[in-house]
Parts: sequence; structure tokens; C-alpha cells
Amino acid sequence: MTTTKDIAALRALVGDRTHLQEALKSADVAPLLMVLVHLGGDPAWLDRIAPYIKGPWSFHEEAPEALKAELRQAVVDILTDYADSGRALPLSPPMGLLPRMLDVCTGGTVPPEYYPLVIEEMDLEDSDPKTVKWRTQPAPATLANFHVAVIGSGFTGVAMGIKLKEAGIPFTIIEKNPSVGGTWFENTYPGIGVDTANHFYSYSFNNNADWNHFFAKGPDILAYIRRNAELAALSEHTRFNEEVTQSVWDEQAMLWRIDTVTKDGKHDQIAANVLVTATGQLNQPQYPTIPGLEDFQEPVFHTARWDHSVGYAGKRVGMIGTGASGMQVGPAIAPVVENLTIFQRSPHWAMHNPLYFETVSDGKKWVLKNIPFYTKWFRFQLFWSSSDTFHHNLKVDPNWPDQKHSLNAENAKVRDQLVAHIASEVDNDPELIRKATPEYPPYGKRMLRDNHWYRMLTRPNVDLVTEHIDHIEKGAVITKDGVRHELDILVLATGFQARRMLSPMHVVGRGGISIRDQWGEDNPRAHLGITVPNFPNFFVTYGPNTNLAHGGSAVFHSECQVRYIMLAIRELIEGDQASAEVRAEPFEAYQQKVDDAISKMAWAHPGMSSWYKNSKGRVTQNSPWRLVDYRNLTAEFDPAEYIFTKKASA
Repeated sequence: MTTTKDIAALRALVGDRTHLQEALKSADVAPLLMVLVHLGGDPAWLDRIAPYIKGPWSFHEEAPEALKAELRQAVVDILTDYADSGRALPLSPPMGLLPRMLDVCTGGTVPPEYYPLVIEEMDLEDSDPKTVKWRTQPAPATLANFHVAVIGSGFTGVAMGIKLKEAGIPFTIIEKNPSVGGTWFENTYPGIGVDTANHFYSYSFNNNADWNHFFAKGPDILAYIRRNAELAALSEHTRFNEEVTQSVWDEQAMLWRIDTVTKDGKHDQIAANVLVTATGQLNQPQYPTIPGLEDFQEPVFHTARWDHSVGYAGKRVGMIGTGASGMQVGPAIAPVVENLTIFQRSPHWAMHNPLYFETVSDGKKWVLKNIPFYTKWFRFQLFWSSSDTFHHNLKVDPNWPDQKHSLNAENAKVRDQLVAHIASEVDNDPELIRKATPEYPPYGKRMLRDNHWYRMLTRPNVDLVTEHIDHIEKGAVITKDGVRHELDILVLATGFQARRMLSPMHVVGRGGISIRDQWGEDNPRAHLGITVPNFPNFFVTYGPNTNLAHGGSAVFHSECQVRYIMLAIRELIEGDQASAEVRAEPFEAYQQKVDDAISKMAWAHPGMSSWYKNSKGRVTQNSPWRLVDYRNLTAEFDPAEYIFTKKASA
């Protein structure tokens, strides 16, 4: 609904038409076109500009300058008309035009199955469509006697807190660190950033117009999470510097008993009706088991525990690992170290994006902040460019002849593009091409962003070592060929203990069974990645088989999970139920669906190992679903899939 304040702001916006026309030069054509048609502009504009939009990124647009100038003038005119008339801006675009608008905006075809998701993601309704509303408002006493505990305050924990607060449900967030932020608080290594376009890697209910980059650096992401926590005053509900050691389901009281310990060793216990883990998959560093690692003696640390007291400028630095963290650290420190020796077990694919290093101009920030609906349409473009459009590239074609290197015809084209990019970046050096080119199909492991990693390999002070490490001695790494690599600092870019999910917490459910008893060391399973048999009122976020490895945003998935959990909590409170536990039948049926789907995807490729797979080769981390599929799976809570236990009579 447009308020008097909104109309005043709109009148101020069009008060200086010359300034507005000039400011709109910073706008991308596709989202600006969508603003015009959204506000009721002539739909003929869609046909006029469609031929010049070749894809969903800004660099896919080829409209002539004269046509852009006409478009900007049309936007100025329609905004002026609204301001002069005092008419309310329409929250939703003309819904009959929505299909055509989506197609033109993306330079492709958006199938109808995506329309409900798009309306949600763009928040084109009177209130946040992901906010769960009460069907019957509970009595204040009912809510006062219900309590939710949330472990962790990263992206998902903060979102969970925001939605619980909106619903008026008492909750406590338990956070081991002194600040919110999760992995974005803990990881502070040089070059840290996000490889998803951050205008999409953010909450759908709080778009941010002030990002400094299209692919934000760590401090900006952390600041965004903190700002959302502050807006909701979550610090009033958060116990910082306090770690959960164990959580035990009290079957008699139908409560979770959660044991905690503070940084200074004080123990406490919290009782909660519902327990939500928001610790994520990437929070416990994985240290390599290399003979002699403890003998290095010089500074040695994991990327997730970067030691900022150690200066690396002018030093001989060794780095073990070339995954996501290593690919960001290397180019960040290579220009200032004396020498960087990279120990690579296997290469990774990294895709080029022209916007990876681009900053967001002040003019574009102004447009994002001031032009009605522009941010929503801009965010949708990024959603479409970064999510399901290439999901099919990851599926195995059983008739494809060369499944060692690619999975299908489209996957082979992607491989050719990636190989060509590597060759161009390393000056066609055949030895570097050989070392840097993976044998496995694209997307078999996490697809990374090339932040000048390949270009860095051509520096005279960078050595890419593919010979495996034999052992480590004081101040040196010795490889299998007997070469001694003398170093001043050793950086471990060796990832996380993702497969040992929820470690090191001890979680005990019904009948005294622990989560480790049920999952073993590395085989986590959960219904929709969220609920687990034998663990009533227990909800996991970023849980088993929910990691996105084909694209999209982890924040999108977390919002789907938060909504599902809120629907379950609503069922408990409104139904006066003490507990809800997923039934074995739907749980097992879902696991079979997941495993069957993943068996046909790139990550199950037999020719490689990755953190996606457990010790028996089962993919435990990744979601096989498109984003629209997972949205549909979690959009409703089906009580028939759960065993409910009524509260005992007083």
C-alpha cells in the first residue's frame, strides 16, 4: 500500500526531472523496462526492447543508446504522472503481462511453474509471503509457555529469529561467537567473498541497495547480517560466547534440555519446546592428516582460523588446497609474498563472470534505492541467471560417449568454454593448462568463480605443485618426488568437516538414541533435509542434501527451511500438541527419492571424490532439486507425515 510518505518521496523524486533523467543512465535496461511496464506503461515496450536482451545479466543487453534514452524518458513520464495524480503505486505488475515480462527480463523463457516462486521472491504481495500467519491467534499465555532454542546466528539463525519474533514466539539464540554472522564472522582470510551475486545472496524480505560489489566481500556480507539482526533487536534474545555441548530430549517433560558452556567455563542448561540447529555445514575446519604437520613449527593455520598476527608480505608461503577458500586466498596474497607455493591434490573448475570484480557505482546504488520496484526486478534477474537455468547440464545422459570428462552435450559445451578460458588466462602455457584442467565433468565438484586464479598461476613468484605431499618437516613440505619446499608460513585451505554434520554437539533423541548413533560418522539423512525420526521437535537447517551445487543461493534454501519450520511450530501451538516427529515411511520414501535423483547427477560421478560424498560414496550434502522443486516441497507442512503427541492433561 502506498502511503502519504511514499507519495511525498515520489514527488521529491520527480521534482528535478533533469536530475532524474541523468540518474537513470546508471540503470540497467531490463529491470528499468520492467519498472515501466509494472507501473502500467505501454506493454508495446516489451516487444520493442526484447530483441536486444540476450540473457539475464546486464552484459547480455545490446540496446542502442537512442532507444535507451526513450525508455528513460518514458519512466520519468510515468513516475511524474503518479506523483502529480497522487495515485498509489501498484504493488503487483499487470498479472496478465507477467509471463511476457519475465521472458523479456531474462532474455529467455520462464516456465509457468516458476510464477508462484517469482511472486514470493519479488515480494509482490501485501506482506512477506514467507511469513507464516496464525490461522487462529493463540492466547498470550499459550505463547508465553512455548519456547524455541536456535543454535547459531548466521544467515539462517538470524532469519529464524526474525520470523519467530514476527510471530510473537519466545526464543533464545545460542551463539558460540561474540557476534552474529556464522561462517561470515569466522572466516576472515584475505580475499574472502561470495561467489553468488549478492543482490540475490540476501534475504528476500530485506533487499539491500547499498552493496559495494556485485559479488560482495566478506566484511560487507557480515555487515548485512548484523544490520538485519539489529533491526530485529535480536541481541535481546541471543546468548553470545556460549556453546552448546549437548541437547537431550526429555521424554517425560516433552522438552529439549540444552547444555551450554561459556567462554569462561560456566555451565548452564536451557529448556525448549523446539530445537532448531542453524550451525550449517561449513563451521568445523577440516585439518589434513599429513605426517609431520605438527613438526612444521613455523606459523601454520587453517583459512577458517586465519592468524592476522602473522604478516605474510615478503614471506615464503605454502598453501595446501585449491578449493573455494584457496582460490580466493591465492590471488589476494600472491602480489605481496616473496613466493607462493600451492600444493594441489586435484584442480577445480572456475567460471569467469565479467562482474566479479566490478564495484556498484554510486549512480546504480541510487537507482536501486530510489526507483520503485527496480531492486525487485534486478534481484529477479540475478535469481534467474544464477539458479535453475543450467540444472539440466548436471544430469547424466546415459548415451553420452565420454562420461569421464562430461555428462551430456550441454555439459561438454560448458567444458569447452572453461578449458578455453583457462588457456587464455595462462597464456596458452601447455604445462599450466595440464595442471589446471580437471579430468572430471564440470559441476562434479563445486563450480567456483575465477577471481584471476588462473592468471595468478603465471606469476613468476607462484609455483603450482601437483606432486603429492609425502610429509612435513620443520619449515618445509616434502613432496613424493623428494623435493623440499622451504616455507615461512603454511596455510591450510582444506575445507570443513561437512559430512560430520552437527559435530561436535551431542544430540540425544527419543529412547536415548544419539544423532551419531543414527547417522554414523558421515551419513546424515533428514526429511526434506530438516526433520529426523526419533528426534521430536528437532529441526535442522542447511541439513543433509540441502547444499546447492548447481547454482542459486543458500539464503533462498534457508528461507524455505525457516518457513517450513514455522509452519510446523504453528501446527504444534494451534493444535496444542507437545511434539511432532516425522514418520518413518515418508522419511524413507524421501531418502529414496533423493538418492535416486542424485545418482543421475554430476556429483555421483565415480571418477572423483569430494566433500559431497561420504566414505561409502553416497552424496550426503547436495540437493538434487531445482530451486522451484525445493520451494514446492517445503511450501506446505503436511501433518500426515508426522506423529503428534498431545500435551498431558493438567
